[in-house]
Amino acid sequence: MRKFYLSLAAFALMTAPVLAAGAKVGDKAPTFSGIPATLNGQESSLSLSDIKEDVIVLVFLGNHCPVVQAYDDRVIDLTSAYKGKSVKVVGMCVNDMDSDRLPAIKDKAKEKGFNYVYGYDETGNIGRDYGATRTPEFYVIDKTRTIRYHGALDDNNTEGKVKKTFVKDAVDALLAGKDVAVSETAPRGCGIQSKPAAK
Repeated sequence: MRKFYLSLAAFALMTAPVLAAGAKVGDKAPTFSGIPATLNGQESSLSLSDIKEDVIVLVFLGNHCPVVQAYDDRVIDLTSAYKGKSVKVVGMCVNDMDSDRLPAIKDKAKEKGFNYVYGYDETGNIGRDYGATRTPEFYVIDKTRTIRYHGALDDNNTEGKVKKTFVKDAVDALLAGKDVAVSETAPRGCGIQSKPAAK
């Protein structure tokens, strides 16, 4: 059964992040390697160069965030929709809090039955490299490893009110060899809370 969450917008505003510099639509996707991760209940390691699929959907997540919780089932559904196609959904967390570190990620993945690989970057550098400020925040990357879409999954935190599916539309366009019609939207969710950048 899917859960419904109230006052999501109010919660998100409580943790509004400072706008960050980082990769933009049209830029090459920042690389990462050796990130500890979990997949199907097993420990894994996540590197961008190891992903062979033509299209990658990279989503920054945080277990503690009620907006992310409202999207859990939608990310699972997105992954299932492209099973057997050249699309890889990758979850990533960069938050510096116990509820969002790898042990908690493993527990949540098992509880919810996450069908995508989910990594944890304790340095927070991946989030800074991409310019991610919210959870959930989505990046769609093409086979040349160029960012083609950045923003929200869809147009409404309440699933039953969704009218526009930005990420799905972007993925479908890339699979069809077409341009992405809407390449950027405003991400909605909780502010990312990662470690300060190392000096």
